Amino acid sequence: MGLWSRKSITQLMTESVGGDGPQLKRTLSGTNLVLLGIGAIIGAGIFVLTGQAAAQYAGPGIVISFVIAGLGCLFAGLCYAEFASMIPIAGSAYTYGYATLGEFIAWIIGWDLILEYLFAAGTVAVGWSGYFTAFLTELGITLPAAFVGAPLSVEGTHTLVRSQICVDPATGGIAVDAVSHTPVAIADCVAGGFQIGAGILNVPAILLVLALTTLLVIGIKESARFNSIIVVVKVLIVLAVIGFGFKYINTANWTPFIPPNLGEFGQFGWTGVFRASGVIFFAYIGFDAVSTAAQEAKNPQRDLPIGILGSLAICTVLYILMALTMTGIAKYTELGVPHPVFVAIQKAGPGLAWLGYFVNIGAIAGLASVVLVMLMGQPRIFYSMARDGLLPKVFGKVHPRFQTPYVATIITGSVAALVAGLFPIGLLGELVSIGTLLAFVIVSAGIWVLRVRSPELVRPFKTPMVPLVPILSITICGLMMYWLPADTWLRLIIWMAIGLAIYFFYGRHNSRLAKSA
Repeated sequence: MGLWSRKSITQLMTESVGGDGPQLKRTLSGTNLVLLGIGAIIGAGIFVLTGQAAAQYAGPGIVISFVIAGLGCLFAGLCYAEFASMIPIAGSAYTYGYATLGEFIAWIIGWDLILEYLFAAGTVAVGWSGYFTAFLTELGITLPAAFVGAPLSVEGTHTLVRSQICVDPATGGIAVDAVSHTPVAIADCVAGGFQIGAGILNVPAILLVLALTTLLVIGIKESARFNSIIVVVKVLIVLAVIGFGFKYINTANWTPFIPPNLGEFGQFGWTGVFRASGVIFFAYIGFDAVSTAAQEAKNPQRDLPIGILGSLAICTVLYILMALTMTGIAKYTELGVPHPVFVAIQKAGPGLAWLGYFVNIGAIAGLASVVLVMLMGQPRIFYSMARDGLLPKVFGKVHPRFQTPYVATIITGSVAALVAGLFPIGLLGELVSIGTLLAFVIVSAGIWVLRVRSPELVRPFKTPMVPLVPILSITICGLMMYWLPADTWLRLIIWMAIGLAIYFFYGRHNSRLAKSA
């Protein structure tokens, strides 16, 4: 038994129903899983990234960008769906890697997914805090500036008011806030450096994370019910914008549908459409959170593929319709603002003014549900890694009454709250993205490997056109990783080096698989 030792599918399934102490409770239906996926996907993407990418890169052609990004996610989602139906236990891509590519690769995926879930939860919580604070201000309630911003800024960037981080992508006077990925004016940015910022503590972000952590400890069913309510609210608001905004569309705003290139790669034209697809691809990440709840699904073989592919399909349609509506109501050049949906509604005139407050509520609800699902996913990965001996046993403890991985949930929530409240998390945005893409690549490769190595295995759901679909997924995700900046790769390497040290000094020596050999 060594670095490449694998767990058989039979062994994984046996462990999922055995073991000492309380187990995770199977309470989630297919509908619950679809709503979890929608809760993870619809957030900043539909309320922020659509306008940003249209204004900076693609114009109305952002619709084509959503189709391209949706196809990339579809290929990865099909691979996830096959694994999820075969191995319906907690752990997501970590567990899939253990079954196909060995313990060492499984550890890399598990450590890698911490970037997606743990830090993404903190990052989105900061974005939620900004929307929530702005909404209170509109209601006449002004929170002290010192308690709605992080106390630190980052060396080598620009520092925005309230110590948010923004970088200049050379877009002719537009910078991008790397915390929320929203556009800001260069004039609002000043030269940075590692320094003490204007804030003391981002209290709203911390309170949100702690409240959702408490809910997740109490029970997955209660958390899913809460998420379902939020998802219904924000989807109804999105549908209202699409439905009521349709009659205010001015088709002249769609001309030219793909604005001419400005002389640089990615600055409009077809290269802008492709660059925008890379930006908005990250609006889709989170559908894999459905697979982390596999061990709590009532009928995982049937419901997990429905949850993964159903949430992807619904969100893709909503993204495309919202992009068409926004770029039809307002000229794409007017959407490079932090609240592009609100701007589009204002452009429509008094006839849609009543939707303004509802849009803000939808954004707040949307971001909150993303934080909830991120905080739900990470503890279940910790749970699986601890059950395998790769992390201390405390991470695998299940509450005797609530039947949730409560210790891992509390640890995850505490760290996420700390990150959201104190630290300069803006630069983690691209790190979250590269970590997610790496997981997609490994899962897609795993499907291909397992089809060749073990064709006889029962597959309740089969990825079509193997190896074509895995190859397309690997290619698209790999290209998106390649296009990310070099310093993002450097931070990923450093993060992985820390993870490898933990594995070789602790995980490898405590692996249950190695001990049972």
